Amino acid sequence: MLCFVSVGLIAYCLGSFPTAYVVGRVRGIDIRKVGSGNVGATNVTRVLGKRVGYPVFLVDFCKGLVAVLLAEAIARRCGLNPMATDVCAALGGIFSVVGHSYPVWLGFKGGKGVATSLGVIFGISWIAALIMGAVWIVLFKITRYVSVASVGAALALPLAMIALYFLRTLQSPVLFYFSLCLAAIVIIRHRSNLSRLIDGTEPRFTRK
Repeated sequence: MLCFVSVGLIAYCLGSFPTAYVVGRVRGIDIRKVGSGNVGATNVTRVLGKRVGYPVFLVDFCKGLVAVLLAEAIARRCGLNPMATDVCAALGGIFSVVGHSYPVWLGFKGGKGVATSLGVIFGISWIAALIMGAVWIVLFKITRYVSVASVGAALALPLAMIALYFLRTLQSPVLFYFSLCLAAIVIIRHRSNLSRLIDGTEPRFTRK
């Protein structure tokens, strides 16, 4: 039990580092008050350009990746069996995304969790991460809506994970159930975007 608690706390702390907010402050702005107001790489790219936004995406991606790798290392140190190790990895992934989306440092108002989620999936299964990334790119190129691409990629994740499980690439179904939780978090974080899409007021992506 101590292993699981440790994983959750460490992962949350990693995920809660507000990269976009810190970078915005260094550039003299509060990213929460410009653009879409989202504390994430997309808004930073939209407001400050790709030279700033891409590194923010990379750091947020690494938060999820490192959380999973640390969770697996802790599981091995605790001598857990393969299924329990998967549970640890899943907890690390979920809590890093929760930390990014609800950081205590910003009053529990953070980003949408897409970059961090992709890092989590890459740490668990690079194949699923590539599928998720490909879906995101295709949908973004077609629609130019980041929200559509993000929600589509989130929905593709559980499908990719269940396929990998039946192909025996994953050792247990735990990670499939984890992917359902992760997809739900991402979609819930995009509920305002979905409302704007229905109303026809969601802005397409442009860089200033």
